[in-house]
Amino acid sequence: KVFSGEVLTSFTRNNIFNEQLHSVRTISSGKSASFPVLGTATAAYHSVGTPLVGANQIKANEKIITIDDLLISHSFISELDEAKAHFDYRSIYSKEMGEALANKIDQHLLQLIVLAARSSATTNGTGSGNVITDADADTNAASLITSIFEAAEDLDNDNVPAEDRFAVMTPNLYYNLVQNDKILNRDFGGQNGVYADGSVLKVAGINIVKSNTATTAFTDQSGASTTGQNNTYTGNFSTTQCVVFHKSAVGTVKLKDLKMESEYDIRRQGTLMVGKLAYGHGILRPESAVEIKTS
Repeated sequence: KVFSGEVLTSFTRNNIFNEQLHSVRTISSGKSASFPVLGTATAAYHSVGTPLVGANQIKANEKIITIDDLLISHSFISELDEAKAHFDYRSIYSKEMGEALANKIDQHLLQLIVLAARSSATTNGTGSGNVITDADADTNAASLITSIFEAAEDLDNDNVPAEDRFAVMTPNLYYNLVQNDKILNRDFGGQNGVYADGSVLKVAGINIVKSNTATTAFTDQSGASTTGQNNTYTGNFSTTQCVVFHKSAVGTVKLKDLKMESEYDIRRQGTLMVGKLAYGHGILRPESAVEIKTS
């Protein structure tokens, strides 16, 4: 019980993609789940005597997300090593296992958002993703801010709700923003961060989130397909600097939430610890995602 609690705490603390940042559905059985995607309705003036036959049909489609194979983190603790140690072996192992699972989920979802930004519309009446090329976004905070405002405009043009918008970036870009006067200076209405705390809350009404996992996710993953992945998470993300998105951009289907198992193995004289979950991730609405890249 102590072991399970430690890992659950670590998982929650290190996983930035909670239900506030993307759409999540839990299923009790099955290998996939569908998400309905609807277009927009139209309106027109009625001519007297003309029958109404429902010609302005709202376009509909669905996105199916398949459950990946079990995502597992496991470690073995020797009874003798544990007895010799002057620190709590299991808490350190459990923390690392929880972080490993959280980082893998974050990586897949960040890469999916980039893929969504590069995707075409899901159905008629919805928009495609948006890609902004900003040659010096990685070094020029003012240029990155301009691109985030442009991303907000793209989302507005696609009728994406103004609330629940997020921008995820590496710590390097995040701290470049912290040092920009326009965000923090009150003369610019910049009460959205604190220089002393090294924090930025919002740009263009978009919540700013820093993630260490973005440093790993925004690399060339073209050949990184892995057995057990039943959804596509791969691509070349080496020039991606930041993703701006609404929570409807990508979704997660949970079949088995985080579960911990531990068992003493008398043959090996130690305890095997296993953390596992069964999730699947997929693109829902490409128009809700914007990629900011340098080239």
